[in-house]
Amino acid sequence: MFRGISSLNLDAKGRLAIPTKYREQLVAACSAELVITVDKDHCLLIYPKPTWLEIEEKLRSLPSFDETARFLQRLYIGNAHEIDMDSQGRILLPQELRRFADLNKKVALVGQINKFELWDETAWNSRQEAQLAKVDINKLDLPEEFKSLSI
Repeated sequence: MFRGISSLNLDAKGRLAIPTKYREQLVAACSAELVITVDKDHCLLIYPKPTWLEIEEKLRSLPSFDETARFLQRLYIGNAHEIDMDSQGRILLPQELRRFADLNKKVALVGQINKFELWDETAWNSRQEAQLAKVDINKLDLPEEFKSLSI
């Protein structure tokens, strides 16, 4: 399970050091084999390879004549890159993906249970502030299963 936010730096070569607390999990779950792709929100998604393969199979099975399905396949599969974590726990982010997400030096790695989102830190902070300002949590139209949730 990946949770929490880590503020990290990309090095000059575009490498990112995965926080130590996740490294052992990633080695155990996927032998440090990851898949990284873009997201419609202009961040990057980083998956353990076995988790990605399940998603890829679902995307592959979508009807090829459906315009939305083809868009999703092109976006997620078309931009996917297999990457390996090195012995120091670093991953090299492909240049085209760094450019897509406008990643420079400071980034936010956000745990999302079965994957990570990788954001430019300024973009992440701005998005969080905008979401908090926009949403009235007392007026959300929640699905029935969430109505009994207590946090």
